[in-house]
Amino acid sequence: MRLIHSGKVKDVYDVDEKNILFHFTDRVSAYDVPMITPIVGKGEILCKFAEFWFNLLRVKNHMIRLEGTDKMLVKRLNMIPIECVVRGYLYGSLFDRYKHGELTHLESFAANLPLASKLKLPIFDPTTKSNIHDRPISEKDILDQQILELNELQYVKNTSINLYNHMVDIADQSGFIIADVKFEFGRDPSNGEIILADSVGPDEFRVWLKSQYAPGIVQESYDKQYLRDWLTKIGFKDQVDMLSKNGNKPVPPPLPKSVVQELLRRYAYVYEKISST
Repeated sequence: MRLIHSGKVKDVYDVDEKNILFHFTDRVSAYDVPMITPIVGKGEILCKFAEFWFNLLRVKNHMIRLEGTDKMLVKRLNMIPIECVVRGYLYGSLFDRYKHGELTHLESFAANLPLASKLKLPIFDPTTKSNIHDRPISEKDILDQQILELNELQYVKNTSINLYNHMVDIADQSGFIIADVKFEFGRDPSNGEIILADSVGPDEFRVWLKSQYAPGIVQESYDKQYLRDWLTKIGFKDQVDMLSKNGNKPVPPPLPKSVVQELLRRYAYVYEKISST
């Protein structure tokens, strides 16, 4: 098989004119910077988690079957170049943009909301799709740039919110909160139908323990946010912000064994708890 794309996490191989193969690697990235230390075992967990959600969520998707422990055969699609982010809590980049008054294209927010506040309703907050840095994009810009027609945008928006709500219900039964999630969609080249694609797992959603949730503080995360928090603590996030002004990225630090083991433990714990619900 021929390697056709090597992304931040997955390698994609050409199988035939109708199918491609995802290899869920042990690579990890944070703040759009690939780390140099692998998280051995992470790829297998992400592959199994993607299979779990694709089988459970009530929407057509591109999964065909697993191949081994960390590979998935999927239908080849014409991918839609946006990431359909749904947010249920004021956290991460959404909170940063809220503090700087940059949410004018979204629903109105009350003043002085604390970090990690639960939103009245989940919001659709799409971004561009880039190997360098994803950026928020408004629904108006999606239409103006002819990325989607109005009926298509309404479909992916409503589907994304419904999928998020379904995932929230499943996670709730296992004692978790899914704060936000990212979905991707593609068009079936045979008929133009828009279906769910890519992957769904802890690299695509932010998940917290219900028992530890408290607004106003940094949440204990059981996803890739654990790595981001560690990188922020050692000053790496400041380097990213400073160098990004000139279009550059810092050299990532080696990850300590303790961070690698704890990140893998959290991924495994979330998978085991939610998939056994």
